[in-house]
Amino acid sequence: MAETTDETSPTSSNQCAAASLVDTDLPARLDRLPWGRFHTLIVVALGVTWLLDGLEVTLAGAVAGALKSSPSLALTNAQIGLAGSAYIAGAVLGALGFGWLTDRLGRRKLFFVTLLLYVAATAATGLSWSFTSFVVFRFLTGAGIGGEYTAINSTIQEFTPARVRGWTDLVINGTFWAGAAFGAAGSLVLLDPGVLPPDWGWRVCFFIGATLGLGILLMRMWVPESPRWLVLRGHTREAEAIVHGIEQSLRRRGHAIPDTAAPRLQLHARHATPLHEVWHTLMHTYRRRSLVGLTLMIAQAFCYNAIFFTYALVLTDFYDVPAANVGWYLLPFAAGNVLGPIALGHWFDVLGRRVMICATYAVSGVLLALSGWAFAQGWLSTHTQTLAWSVIFFFASAAASSAYLTVSENFPLEIRALAIAVFYAIGTLLGGVAGPALFGWLIDTHRRADVSVGYLIGAALMLLAAAVAARWGIAAERRSLESVAAPLSLHSARRDPP
Repeated sequence: MAETTDETSPTSSNQCAAASLVDTDLPARLDRLPWGRFHTLIVVALGVTWLLDGLEVTLAGAVAGALKSSPSLALTNAQIGLAGSAYIAGAVLGALGFGWLTDRLGRRKLFFVTLLLYVAATAATGLSWSFTSFVVFRFLTGAGIGGEYTAINSTIQEFTPARVRGWTDLVINGTFWAGAAFGAAGSLVLLDPGVLPPDWGWRVCFFIGATLGLGILLMRMWVPESPRWLVLRGHTREAEAIVHGIEQSLRRRGHAIPDTAAPRLQLHARHATPLHEVWHTLMHTYRRRSLVGLTLMIAQAFCYNAIFFTYALVLTDFYDVPAANVGWYLLPFAAGNVLGPIALGHWFDVLGRRVMICATYAVSGVLLALSGWAFAQGWLSTHTQTLAWSVIFFFASAAASSAYLTVSENFPLEIRALAIAVFYAIGTLLGGVAGPALFGWLIDTHRRADVSVGYLIGAALMLLAAAVAARWGIAAERRSLESVAAPLSLHSARRDPP
């Protein structure tokens, strides 16, 4: 950036504009890279955030029975539902606050801050002494995870080659359920009264996440800042050094990288994007994309959080499953959720976003409605109920992951993290906070017909999301992020249709 003075003239203004103009081929060079060890390490070090969230959500459900019988807490079903809502509310506010900071201060700084908050808060949850303290610590844990989503998703999107961006994003999001399986398996051991005292098993469960978080913190030390974000801030030398280092590393490992010139962009360097420009971009320039992203996020948030946060309560209250055995039923459920994105993710890059998003949401909605009706009729046993949920969420897991993919790739570089935060926050606030509390209340009625109403609401939302995606979804497959949504700072940019 050129220095400015109080006195300006057309000549000095033109010189300043020229000095702030960045001509770069780095985004195109990142998109054409072959998949290599660098990308795998990025996915492991950053994508593990989803594993932590899956661990947290599963533990909250798996230890529900232990929290009810805990001498120090003795929570009711309604209080457990409220604690689940507090976690989601924390994630909403954390996503908004940290999302705004991620676009201003950089991806790298924030994914350290948010992880540290998560580690401290989840460890404190294990030391809770009352309902109030438990809710506060769950809120803070959610804030850390919500902040992680914005920093991590934007970073991974900006490093991943365009041709495999869909599959990569879905598989990463699917690791949520690897964390869920890990949490379920851990709960089976730690909640066994023969292993730990009754009021200590659930506490140690929460220490698992804190321990994993500390290990992840060390893994992230080598992860660089996003070159795309650096270019936008005018730090072209640092961005060039990072991309050159990645290319050299891949070449040393035998990967062929074209020597031909890559397409170039001209960007006006900027240090921040005003909130009024964010508003105009989301609500006017890309209003249809905003509608699609919001609908997808609300539907998946209600469907997932409402059902999963109260999963253990359904098993214990309607199927008389002992609280210590809930983990056995979570394992096949988690397996279906992990396999969905892995099996279906490739087709999001081949058949396209619109086709696959519509299909996964629609199939999930129809199956959820059918299983809710069967539950109300009393036709399902513990095993068939678990099988039904596993099949439903094989498709719903891919659908939910595609919602995050949509909001992270359909908006410009300057507001990517905040866009993720806004749609995650609004969708989760409307679908995720209300869902667990509603289902907790419905389960407390002890009437199957009432609980099935909640399942039907979730099914209707999934079908609505499928219709919206079919009508207004964007074909972003195998396209660079800059072609899907032109940067706001692009020199002589032509805005895309909404």
